[in-house]
Order: sequence, then C-alpha cells, then structure tokens
Amino acid sequence: MAPTKVLVTGVYGLIAGAIYNRFKEQPGKYDVYALARRRQPSDRAPDGRALEVPDERFFLVDLSDKEAVRRAVEGMDVVVQMAADPRPEAGWEQILTSNIVGAYHVFEASRLAGVRRVVYASSVMASWGYQFDEPYRAIKECRFEDVPDEIPMVRHTDPPRPTEPYSASKVWGEALARTYSDVHGLSCICLRIGWVNAEDRPWKPDLAAVWCSQRDVVQLVERCVDAPEEIRFDVFYGVSDNRYRWVDTDRARGAVGFAPRDRAEDHV
Repeated sequence: MAPTKVLVTGVYGLIAGAIYNRFKEQPGKYDVYALARRRQPSDRAPDGRALEVPDERFFLVDLSDKEAVRRAVEGMDVVVQMAADPRPEAGWEQILTSNIVGAYHVFEASRLAGVRRVVYASSVMASWGYQFDEPYRAIKECRFEDVPDEIPMVRHTDPPRPTEPYSASKVWGEALARTYSDVHGLSCICLRIGWVNAEDRPWKPDLAAVWCSQRDVVQLVERCVDAPEEIRFDVFYGVSDNRYRWVDTDRARGAVGFAPRDRAEDHV
C-alpha cells in the first residue's frame, strides 16, 4: 500500500514541527510535506530542534493566498492544519487573517483538491469559559482541597465557551469543519489541544490540568491521520493524563485509540 501523502501546515511551529519529524521518521507509512509562511522557527518552538524540510517538499505559502494554498494541497491525502496565530492576546486583524480566512482557505482548497481528511488544530480554549464555574475554577486557582474526587468532565457535546477572539476563532474552525464534512463529504477531525510548551513540562501550576506533552499530542495527531474512513467528523480533546484534567479524553481513546503516556504530576 502506498504511503499516506500528508501536508503539515505551520511546520515551523512548536507542535507542527514535532508532527513533521515523527512522520518523516516513517517513510514507508507517510509521504510528508510541509507548508509555512516563512523558513524560520516560531518563537514557541524548542531551541535547537532539528527540522530539515527538503525544498521539494516545502511550500512557502501564506494562508491568506487562496490560490497558493490550493496548489499546496493538490494531490494530498490528508492535511494537518496547524498553521494559525496561537496567541490568546492576538489582535482581531491577526486572528482574522490567520485563523479565520486562513482556515477557510485550507478547507476550501482541500475540498477542491479531493483531499480525503483534514485534521484541524482547535484548542482546549474553546472550553476555557468553564473555568468561571466550580469545580473548574478551583482547579484553575489551585484550590485542590475544593475539588471533588470525581471531576465532572467537560465533553465535546457541551456548548463551547470561548473567552476572547482567539478561542472564538477555534470554535469557528470547528463549525467550518462540520460544514465541510456534512455538505461536502470531507472527513474532518478537530483537536482541542491543551497546553503544549517548548520545555515539555507543566511549569505553570494553574495550567497543569490541561497540559499536554509533545509526544502525547503527536500521538493523537498520528492516530487521527490513520483513523478509519468511517470517522467523518469528530472533536477530541488533546490533553495528557493529568490528575486534575477536566476535559474528556475517553472519546479519543475509544474512537482512535489515543492513550496518553504522560501526566503533569510526573514533573512536579
């Protein structure tokens, strides 16, 4: 069987670079290509990480350029859409160009090119507003004595609760994925990814509950790329197996076999 032809966008970012390297290690399984708007690591990427993308497998493209995006996705089986402005504090103009217009161009180009699946990087921040309520507020404020033994999980079926334009843009991307799945038959899997950092450890106690190790998020993306054809649309949380995790990862475990290997408490 021929390798799956995969395009990873935003490849010089923290998560996308790790995904690209993982896929590149398996040439018999993946034929991997990369896209980015510049040939340099993002500020969030780990220092010194080797990322060697041959010129013939690289597309220098800004997602605002619809035609260039269309040319890049031509012939791909799967697009892993990681390119975005990742800053919760980003202004509206940056969010509009990168996260809204850019996401639309990727989905539309994938439809036109006959791509069979898009794996879309959403964010756990699509559910961030639940932390205004207990017991999630207690977890956020590190008042662990007020947290029940059984934490009620926030699930993908619960209403999104974004808290600023960045997280709202991720909810828009999920809605776009649903549209392209239902109307155009494109398989779309949305990943509400937790806190992934260059240090690969949860150094902010208030974010430890939603921390995700680099190898856990790469595992989840790989399992979604390989997921059965019958998965036409779904939303999975990408968070490690942390003690105070408050979002549901069992759905991803059951649907695609996601098995987090790390937990925040192992780094304390």
